[in-house]
Amino acid sequence: MKLENAIKQSTFTSEDQKVLLNLIYTFYYIKQKRKEFFDPYGITAQQYNVLRILRGVHPKAYTVYQIRERMLDKMSDASRIVDRLVKKGLVNRSITPADKRKVDVTINKKGLSLLKNIDKPLEKFMQETFKDLSPTEKETLDRLLDKVRGA
Repeated sequence: MKLENAIKQSTFTSEDQKVLLNLIYTFYYIKQKRKEFFDPYGITAQQYNVLRILRGVHPKAYTVYQIRERMLDKMSDASRIVDRLVKKGLVNRSITPADKRKVDVTINKKGLSLLKNIDKPLEKFMQETFKDLSPTEKETLDRLLDKVRGA
C-alpha cells in the first residue's frame, strides 16, 4: 500500500517529509509484524535480540553493559529484559567474580533451543517481508539506509 493511501494524505510539504514519514510508517509496520511473529514463542523482539547477542558469544558471558552496547534498540532497558529472560529460564545471571558490581549473563540450553526453533521460521519471515524487492533493490535499500545514518 502506498504511503498516501495508508495515512490518507495526498500532499506533503516536501519530498523529505514524505520520505521521513514513509520510513517511520514502515518501521512501525515491520515492528508490528515482528511482534506478531515473536508472540507465539513467548518473547519480544528485544528479548530475541538479547538472546541472539548471547548466542553469538556463547559459551562466554556478557555483562548487561556489553549487551546494551550491541542492542538494536538503544533505548531498551537491558537490565529489565535480562530479568525477564531469567524468569523465563532462558538465560543465567551471576555476579562477576572480578567485580561484584557487574553481572554476567549467559544463554542456557533452553535459550539456545528456543533460538534454534526460531531460526528457520524467522528466515522465512524475513524473506516474506522483503519478497517484493529484488536482490539489487535490497542491496540498494541497505546502502541508502546506511547513507542516511552517515555511514
